[in-house]
Amino acid sequence: MNIVAVVRSLSVFAWLLALILFGVAVARAARHYPSRPWFLAALGAGLIAVLITTLGAGLVFVPPEMRGVVISAVAPKGYREQPLEPGLRWIIPYAEYVKLYPISKQTYTMSSTPAEGDVYGDDSIEARTKDGQLIFMDASVIYSIDPERVVEVHITWQDRYAQDLVRPLARGIIRDAVSQFRVDEVVSTHRFQLRDMIFTEMKKRLAENGLILHDFVLRNITFTEEYARAVEEKQIAEQRAQQAKFLVEQKKYEAEQMRQIAQGEADARIIRAKGEAEARLIQAKAEAEALAQIATVLRTNPELLTYEYIQRLAPGIKVMLVPADNPYLLPLPELETTSEVQLTPTPTPAPAPQE
Repeated sequence: MNIVAVVRSLSVFAWLLALILFGVAVARAARHYPSRPWFLAALGAGLIAVLITTLGAGLVFVPPEMRGVVISAVAPKGYREQPLEPGLRWIIPYAEYVKLYPISKQTYTMSSTPAEGDVYGDDSIEARTKDGQLIFMDASVIYSIDPERVVEVHITWQDRYAQDLVRPLARGIIRDAVSQFRVDEVVSTHRFQLRDMIFTEMKKRLAENGLILHDFVLRNITFTEEYARAVEEKQIAEQRAQQAKFLVEQKKYEAEQMRQIAQGEADARIIRAKGEAEARLIQAKAEAEALAQIATVLRTNPELLTYEYIQRLAPGIKVMLVPADNPYLLPLPELETTSEVQLTPTPTPAPAPQE
C-alpha cells in the first residue's frame, strides 16, 4: 500500500468532514439553535485536515525504477543537487516538489512502418552512401538515464531528451556513418562494422548528456526502386553466369571422366596383351623343354616310340591294312599269341584303260 496515497486520502476525508461540520454549524445558527460546539468541531476538523494535507505534501514515494529531482524554493540553486533514491522520502511541504524520471531501459524506434515507431508514419532514416546511392534505414536505440546524473538531465533536457536528443543524434550519426561505405558494403560485408561504428559514436555522445546507450539495432535497410531493380538484374545475371560456369565445369568433368575411362581401357588392353604374350612365351618355353626331354628319351630308347604307337592303337584290332607298295614305317614287335593280327597287303588298283 502507498502510504502517500493513504495520507492524501485522509486529508481529503478530513476536509470533507470539516466542511460538513461547518455547514451543520451554519444551518443551526440560522435557526437560532446552539451552534458553537459545531463550529468548534469544524475548526478542529479543519486543523486536522491542514496537518494531514501538510504531511501528505511533504511525503514522496520514489519507486525502484525511478529517481526524483527535488525542485526547491529554499535551495541556493533552486534544486537539490542529489536526486532522491527509491523509497519513502521527505521534502519541505509547499516549498519543494519532486519531478520523477525513469532510469529503466527505454527504446526509441524509427521505422518506415506506420504506428511501429515513436513517430507515426514513415520515420525511416534517409542516408546517402559513399558512392552516391540513397538508402533508407530502420533503427532502434535502447538507452536509459544515468541514475547519478538525473539532475543534470532535468536541468538540460527535462522530459524532452527522447525527442530533442536521442532522435536527432541517432539520425545524424547514422547518416555520417553510412556516407563512409559503399552501398554493397552497407548491406553485406561491412554491415556489422557500420553498426559498431554507429554504436560507439552514439554511446559517446549520449554519455556526454547523461544517458547510457545499451544497444543499437539496425532493423532494416531498403533502397530506391531503381537501385533495387538494378540489384535484382545484377543478381540474375550473376546467377546465369554461375550456371554457365557450372555447365562448362560439368562438361570438362565429363570429358575428363571419358578420357580417364578410355585411358583405363587402353591400359587394360596393354596389360592383357602383355599377359597373353607372356603366357605364350611361357607355353612355348614349356613345349620346347618338353620336346627336348622327349628327344633325349628317344635317343636313349628308340623303341619307346613304337611302343607308344602300339599303345594308342585300339586293343581289339584284328587286321591292319597297309599299302602293298609301301614298306613298314615302324618295326613291329611280335604280337602276343592271344591276339590274332593279320597283315594283308592292300592291292593297288589297276590304272584305267585309255581310249
